Amino acid sequence: MNIGKIGAILGMALIMTSCVSKKQFDALNTNYNQCVTNIGERQREIQDLKGVNAGLASENNLLKGQNDALKSSLDACLANTGKGSANIDKLIGEINSSNKYIKQLISTNSKNDSLNLALSNRLKRSLDNVADGDVQVKVLKGVVMISLSDNMLYKTGDYNILPAAQEVLGKVAKVINDYDTYSVLIEGNTDNVPLNSNNLPKDNWDLSALRATSMAKVLQTKFGVDPARITAGGRSEYNPKTTNASVSGRAENRRTEIIIMPKLDEFLKLMEIAPTKK
Repeated sequence: MNIGKIGAILGMALIMTSCVSKKQFDALNTNYNQCVTNIGERQREIQDLKGVNAGLASENNLLKGQNDALKSSLDACLANTGKGSANIDKLIGEINSSNKYIKQLISTNSKNDSLNLALSNRLKRSLDNVADGDVQVKVLKGVVMISLSDNMLYKTGDYNILPAAQEVLGKVAKVINDYDTYSVLIEGNTDNVPLNSNNLPKDNWDLSALRATSMAKVLQTKFGVDPARITAGGRSEYNPKTTNASVSGRAENRRTEIIIMPKLDEFLKLMEIAPTKK
């Protein structure tokens, strides 16, 4: 019932009773005002409830959307169960293939270790009459390394191979030629004492590189080592074996090393072989 209707009813009551006391009029007026207040509060409550209802409807729609998404995910999981089993089988196959490949690498590495040891022993027997201070042979990190002192190979500050050193190089070359599947790396090394020269070699970089290429040329021209197997380079003073603070230390650092190792391209070919499933 709205305010207008209430007012009309009260008006009619006043007309019908024609005349009322002031006390009765005040009581009726108070009741009228209270009714108006109550109607306003009820209308606000109705608006509040409408807002709550709209919020609940929105939340209900959100929950419905989430429920539909979860149902779709569950259906997808159930549909992929068979595919998951197939993927697990594929993964197991790949693991088995990788294990086989690793075993192949280990087997190849063990074979190379055995060949390196045999090569090292043969070199040591060939050079058993050469002083240990002039020649050292050892297997290091999968390669055979021959370290030759500069006193045996060159004059001070020079890079030409001395005639007396060619007997040793001939013995080394014979073993290198017998192991023809191996690559040969020649590295020149110096101490840190600067060279005083305006001609070649100008400095320790030049000296170390020229000594390496000089040895490579001797192995090629005099002893028939295939030059395609040889790599020559200088490391100057930057690869010392020991301190340069003493005469003996500097003498040890002045050396040329011949490193005999399995051909890198052969090893890379092996690494490029993709594991295949049985």
